Amino acid sequence: MRGLELGGRPRAWLVPALCASLLGWGAHQGAWAETFRLENPNDSVVGTPFYFTARAKDTLLDIARQNNLGFDDMRQANPKVDIWVPGEGTQVLVPAFYVLPNAPRQGIVINRAEKRLYYYPPDDPNEVRIYAITVGKDAMATPLGNFEVIEKRKDPTWTPGPQVRANYAARGKILPPTVPPGPDNPLGRFAMRLSNPDYLIHGTNQPWGMGLEVSGGCIRMYPEAIEELYGMTGLKTPVAIIDQPYKYGWLGDDLYLEVQTGEKSVRKHYRSVIPESVANAEGVTIDWKAVERAVEEDSGVPQVVGHRSGSGQANHLPMIF
Repeated sequence: MRGLELGGRPRAWLVPALCASLLGWGAHQGAWAETFRLENPNDSVVGTPFYFTARAKDTLLDIARQNNLGFDDMRQANPKVDIWVPGEGTQVLVPAFYVLPNAPRQGIVINRAEKRLYYYPPDDPNEVRIYAITVGKDAMATPLGNFEVIEKRKDPTWTPGPQVRANYAARGKILPPTVPPGPDNPLGRFAMRLSNPDYLIHGTNQPWGMGLEVSGGCIRMYPEAIEELYGMTGLKTPVAIIDQPYKYGWLGDDLYLEVQTGEKSVRKHYRSVIPESVANAEGVTIDWKAVERAVEEDSGVPQVVGHRSGSGQANHLPMIF
C-alpha cells in the first residue's frame, strides 16, 4: 500500500510422504518457507515440483498457502484445474521449483514479474528462502530499484494516504484517519519500511490475494511468512526490486528457463529469451523448440531447454513438464 505510515525433489508419485507432510493441515494454516541450499554456487535452480491429490475440501489457494505459493503460481501450473473446486482425486501440480533471479544474492530480492521474494541470509549466500508476495496494480506499481530496510514495526497502525482514501471513497467506503492494530488492519502484524518511505513489506488480513497484482504498491506477504522474514531481517538489509519475467539458469549441465509473463504482457520472441552469450558458449546446445514451448506455455515452471558438455558438474535433476 502506498502512502502509509507505520504507527504500530522428485515428483509426488516418488515421495507420497512429502505430500502428506506438506498438505495435511487445515486451510487456515500456512507453511514456513523452506530453506534451499545450492550444492554448487554456480547453479541457479532450486526446489522440487510434485503432484498432490486434491481432497474434496481443498482449493488451489489452500494448497498454495500451505506451500508458500501464490494464486498465479497455481493457476499457471494447473491451467485445466478449477481454482476453487479442483475436485476430489484431481492431480494438482505444486510448482515448488524455481530459477533464481539474475541479481546479487544478498538480502532481499523481489522479482515483481513473478510476484516472489527471495531472502539470502548474510552469513551464507548459498542459502535462499522463497516467499509468495502481492505487488502493486496498474498505476500504483511496486517501484523498481535498490533500497534498504529503514524501519521495522510489530503491530503497526495503518494511516492510509490520500490516494488510498480516494480509491476507497470511489467504492463508497470512507476510511478512518488511522486503523489500529487488529484483525481489520490491512498491514497485518508486521511491517518493514523501505528507504523509499512510501513502500512497505508487510503482512495482510486478506491472505487469499497472495500472488496477484492487487496492492497499492507495497509488498504483501502471508501472515506466517512476514513473521518469519521479520525475525530474520535487520535494519539496513538491502532490498533489490527487479522485473524479470524470463529467468534462465543452470542446474549441473542442464539449462532451465522459467517464464512468468502474465496475461497482460507482450511476450518476447523465443529466440531473444536466451542471451547470445549463453546460446553461443562453447559446449552449449540449445533446444529452441523447448524454448519456444516454454515461452508459449508461460507455465511458471522451469523447463529444460539446453545442455552443456565438459563442465565437470553433475546432472542433478533432468525433467521437463
